[in-house]
Amino acid sequence: MIRKVLDPVKRVMAPRSLRFQLLTRSLFILAALLLLIGALQYVLMKDFLYRNQAETMVTQLRTLPRDILTRPNPLPERSSGDRAPGSQSDTGRPRGPVLFLPDMSVAYIGHDGTFIDLTRDNGSVSPRLSDEEYRSIQPSDHRGRVHYRVVRDEEGKEQLIVFRPVGLQIGGMFQMGTTTAPLQDVVMRQLLTFVALSVLALAGGLAFYLPVLRRTLNPLDMMVKAVERTDAGNLAERFPGPQGQLEIDRLADSFNGMLERLETSFEAEREAKEQMRRFIADASHELRTPLTSIHGFLEVLLRGAADRPEQLYPALKSMHGESKRIKKLVEDLLMLAKLDRSPELQLKETRLDELIREMEPHLRMLAGSRTVDFDLTAGIRGIYDSDKIKQVILNLFHNAVQHTDPEHGVIKVSLSSRRNQADLMIRDNGIGIAEEHIPHIFERFYRSDASRTRKHGGAGLGLSISKSIVEAHDGTISVDSRPGKGCTFSVRLPAL
Repeated sequence: MIRKVLDPVKRVMAPRSLRFQLLTRSLFILAALLLLIGALQYVLMKDFLYRNQAETMVTQLRTLPRDILTRPNPLPERSSGDRAPGSQSDTGRPRGPVLFLPDMSVAYIGHDGTFIDLTRDNGSVSPRLSDEEYRSIQPSDHRGRVHYRVVRDEEGKEQLIVFRPVGLQIGGMFQMGTTTAPLQDVVMRQLLTFVALSVLALAGGLAFYLPVLRRTLNPLDMMVKAVERTDAGNLAERFPGPQGQLEIDRLADSFNGMLERLETSFEAEREAKEQMRRFIADASHELRTPLTSIHGFLEVLLRGAADRPEQLYPALKSMHGESKRIKKLVEDLLMLAKLDRSPELQLKETRLDELIREMEPHLRMLAGSRTVDFDLTAGIRGIYDSDKIKQVILNLFHNAVQHTDPEHGVIKVSLSSRRNQADLMIRDNGIGIAEEHIPHIFERFYRSDASRTRKHGGAGLGLSISKSIVEAHDGTISVDSRPGKGCTFSVRLPAL
C-alpha cells in the first residue's frame, strides 16, 4: 500500500520527470520574480521614506529664525529662570529658545567655506562634506523636488541631510540632517513582511500547483499509454479529440497523422507482399506451362518421334512457340523490374501524330480483317521516349485486337490536345470489361478473361507495362468500359 502511494510521488519528483522540471522551473521563476519585486520594493520604499523625511526636514529648515546665526546662544536657555521668555538680551534682540530634536543635526555653510555646527553641543554631530560637494549642491530642481544625500558623520552614523539657502543678507546655506536608523527599521520591517508573505505564497503555490500540473499533463499521460498500446498489429489506436490545450492538440493531430501514415504504409507493405506472392505464383505458373509443354515434346521426340517427320516438325513448331512465350514473359518481367527501379528513358522531342503514322502499317496488319480508323491531330509535340510510347500504343492496340471480333471488330485510334496535354485514346467495340475487374485491370498477371487471354498468348503484363511507362512520362492512363459495349483506354501525356 505504501509503495502504491509513493510511486506517483517518485514519478513526479524524479529529476528527469517533466512534472518535476515544470514545477521546479516555475517555482524558480516565481521566486526570482518575488526576489526582484522585493528588491524593487526595498529601493522604492527606501527612496519614498527618505524623500518624505527630506521634505519634512526642508519644511523644518524654513521655520528656523533668520537671526539664529546672530544670537549669542542659539541653543535653549538653561538659566535659573530670572529672565522671562521673550525678554530682551543685552544686545536688544529676542533670545527665545530654538529647539532641536536629539537625533537631528543643523549646520551653517558659508560662501567662503565656513562650517558652523549648530548642534554639536546638543549631542548631534553634523556631517561635513568637501568644499567641491557643497559648491555642487542644488537644494531642489526646477520642479521643486527636494534633493537629499545620505552620508556618515564623524561618529560613523548614517545621516540623511538636506540643504536650504539662508538668504541674500547673510548668504550661505543651512544643512539639516537626521539619523536614518528609524527609517531603515521601517524599511526592514516592510521587507521582512514581504519575505514572509512570499514564502507563504510559494508554499501555497506549491500546494495548488501540483494538482493543476497533474491535471494539465493528464492528456500527455494518455498519449503515452496510447503509444505503449501501439504496435505493428495495432495501428488503429488514435488520440482523443481536442483537449483544450493547443500544444497537446497539435501533438495529438501530428501523432494521429503519423499513425495514419504508418497504417497506410503497413497496409501498402502487406498489399505489396501479397502482390509479390501472387506475382511469384503467377510467374511460376506462366513459366511452368510452356516448360511443361516443351518437356513433354522432348520426351516424345526421345521416344522415337524424331525419326518420323510427320511428328518431328509439329513438335518443333510447338516448342518454338512455347519458347517464344517464355522469352516474351522474361523480357516483360525484366522491363517491369527496370521500370520499378528507375526508368531509363531516352527522351527527345517527338511528334505523336508522326509516331502513330509510322506504326499504322504494323497496326493494320495486327488488326487483320478488323476495321481500323485513325483520327490524329497534327503537330502535337512532347518530350518522350519514342520506343516506349510505341510499346504503349502496341500493347493497348493488341489488347483491343484480342477482345474484338475478327470480322466485325472496329478499333479507333484518336489523338488530340488541350491545355498542354496530349490525349491518346484507343477505342474498340469488343466484349468490354465487367465493372468488378476495372480496378484491377492494370495489375500484373491480372486477366479478366483468362481463357481468352491464354489462347492469344498473353500473360497479363501488357497493361502493367503500359501504366509504368506512362507514369514514367508524368502521364496517366485510364479505362472506361461496359460489358458488351467495348473499351476505351485513355492515355494523357504532357505536351509542349
